[in-house]
Amino acid sequence: MKSIHTAAPLAMLLLSGCVVGTDHTAPAIALPAKYAEGPTTSNGDVTTVPWWTAFHDSRLNGYVVQGLAQNLDVLQALERINQAEANVVQAGAGALPSLDLGAQARRSGASELGGTPSATATATQTSVSGGPTASWFLDLFGLYRRSKEAALASLDAAYAAADVARLSLLQAVVSAYIDVRYYQERIALARQNLASRRETLELTRLQLEAGAASRLDVVQAEGLVNSTIAEIPALETAFRGAAHRVATLLGLPASSLIPELQKGAAQPVARFNVKAGVPADLIRNRPDIRAAERQLAAAVAQIGVAEAQLYPAITLGGSITPSYTRVGGGGESGLLSWSFGPTISLPIFDGGALKANVSAAESAAREAYLDWKQVVLNAVEETENALAAVARDARTVNALRDTVRSYEEALDLATASYRDGASSLLDVLDAQRQVSTAQSNLAQAVQQAAQDFVSLNVAIGGGYDYGQGLTRVASVAALPTK
Repeated sequence: MKSIHTAAPLAMLLLSGCVVGTDHTAPAIALPAKYAEGPTTSNGDVTTVPWWTAFHDSRLNGYVVQGLAQNLDVLQALERINQAEANVVQAGAGALPSLDLGAQARRSGASELGGTPSATATATQTSVSGGPTASWFLDLFGLYRRSKEAALASLDAAYAAADVARLSLLQAVVSAYIDVRYYQERIALARQNLASRRETLELTRLQLEAGAASRLDVVQAEGLVNSTIAEIPALETAFRGAAHRVATLLGLPASSLIPELQKGAAQPVARFNVKAGVPADLIRNRPDIRAAERQLAAAVAQIGVAEAQLYPAITLGGSITPSYTRVGGGGESGLLSWSFGPTISLPIFDGGALKANVSAAESAAREAYLDWKQVVLNAVEETENALAAVARDARTVNALRDTVRSYEEALDLATASYRDGASSLLDVLDAQRQVSTAQSNLAQAVQQAAQDFVSLNVAIGGGYDYGQGLTRVASVAALPTK
């Protein structure tokens, strides 16, 4: 009796099983309390903040919503979530009992080919058999529980990857739209400068007829007009390329948006400042960091899968097979056969393959941790760079606006002086070049300021969860513990 009392708890312990391997814990990294040019307060959850509305452009807002709904990269990422969900079911199915049902029928007999009866001839027999076969792998060491844990972590990573795709989509659509408006501004400036230079050319021709200018002056004015004309086709090509990019990001044929975008609009300028928060906020808000952490969790779970394969595997199996046979002439018989029992498999000599598999899984987990750490540090770098740029963009834009005003005034003065014969045409042409260059530089600075605003919002992980709620974090309570 004593032996029975001792063995019963041991048997229950084996049947309840234990999970080998290391339980995943959230990784840690030392981060500064604030960015070099940032605040000391957290910005909270920015994943639902529609930062692109700061540009006050209804068409851009519509494109963003449309892109989030039908961008092909995002849709592919959603399909990968479906695949990951199916993998969770598949990973845990091996630990559940399985039941198969089979049946077979056979008709047999023997006869002489020559038609003469002999002892070898037999009556025709009909036999039918079939029945259920059941098996249950006893997951004593957590092989399938760790497999399901890894699959759940991979599912979380798939959700995070969908958020990464959405964040990338936001950056791509808004950046392409900023480029569209930039090239439109450049085209408008080029046409404006072309009109001004044509006026100068006509004035020079009149001066030539009056004997106040030379043929050289006319040729120089003509050269500046032609060089301006030559700039426009390349700008128009760049505009169309940016417009094509927007359409493709929305899942549309490339030229679909050309008529809409040709209507034109001012260059986007952000109307509010970004709350950058502190580096620790990135752990919560950046989907690529969350994806890397979930991939680390999956890699840690795979260590348990590899270690479980070092231990015995026990499978309970059984079958019930009823059979029926009928012999020609009226003879019948039936038989019911059954079997039940455990099967044990114990790895003994495998050339070190299973231990090598554990070592490989441990190395993969360490690599996943290093990858997570690198993703975090890259995110901090991206945010620092964007903050540094945004902090200085306004100074550049303001200085270039003043430069444009100064050169435009210089052009007016040079043109008036040339009309009065007090200065040469070269002064006017130089002033026109300076105005053109300053205007182009200003347009480029406005474009860069808008792009830096986008980069900062993307760097802090803003807006990708707008109106969707795709983010999924694994429930710690649902994961097995050692």
